[in-house]
Amino acid sequence: MSPSRPFILRPVATTLLMVGVLLVGWVAFRQLPISALPQVDYPTIQVQTFYPGASPEVMASSVTAPLERQFGQTPGLNQMTSTSSFGSSLITLQFDLDLNIDVAEQQVQAAINSASNLLPQGLPNPPIYSKINPADAPILTLALSSKSLPLPKVEDLADTTLAQKISQLSGVGLVSISGGQRPAVRIQANPTALASYGLSLEDLRTALGQANVDQAKGTFDGLHQAYTIGANDQLVSSDSYRPLIIAYRNGGPAWHFPTSLRLSMAWKMPSRLPGPIAILPSFSIFSGSPVRTSSLWSIA
Repeated sequence: MSPSRPFILRPVATTLLMVGVLLVGWVAFRQLPISALPQVDYPTIQVQTFYPGASPEVMASSVTAPLERQFGQTPGLNQMTSTSSFGSSLITLQFDLDLNIDVAEQQVQAAINSASNLLPQGLPNPPIYSKINPADAPILTLALSSKSLPLPKVEDLADTTLAQKISQLSGVGLVSISGGQRPAVRIQANPTALASYGLSLEDLRTALGQANVDQAKGTFDGLHQAYTIGANDQLVSSDSYRPLIIAYRNGGPAWHFPTSLRLSMAWKMPSRLPGPIAILPSFSIFSGSPVRTSSLWSIA
């Protein structure tokens, strides 16, 4: 028997059934909740550039402005905001809803490559971008501490091991690390003593930069084997800087470090809080992307 036969034989019942379905659908449609502030996930990318020692004016003119000119030519860009501070430039790019975040990432990478020749030569690292909305709060913050390892070692492990593993999880957009202590060598120069030798602070900075570079040393080629020279010229302690010669005058060294410079080992970001300190890795996810907690604990 055909499924439509009962409905054909009973047209009045079929009409009443259809009217009832329409009435139920209309009532259910009126009862659907309407959100006054619906959650809309715009494809957002954050670009951050570090230039230590630069003022906000220098960051705005030499770093932020060239990047903004390149990002402004990106198709699908809906909104762009930037903030320039001491040694840091932060640009937030918001794209159209119909643009895939992976496509936007490729466009941002191409714009950064196009602006590379317009950026200052002294940038320690190229601009870093992350597919995360800066308005979103981190979903989880972890605290790491150790009673046997020094804090710089704990921070190094968190940066090179834990943060890398968390970044590989599906849906994680950004992993940031705060707290901790990184060793640094602090140099206090006497401008008067430098001027007496015909030197300036720029000469001192140039000499330090040239002496603290890790570059390729070359190779030895033989008949059957080739050897690569491996040596690290980077200076990691204050004692390594003391025998350094800043300049030569009349065929001989004109100025050494110990004459009027103070060298000391310190921390890049010294703590101002008493008591023990912990490393705080926090990570955020893409908007609407789930992260399984079991996957997070399995990386330990």
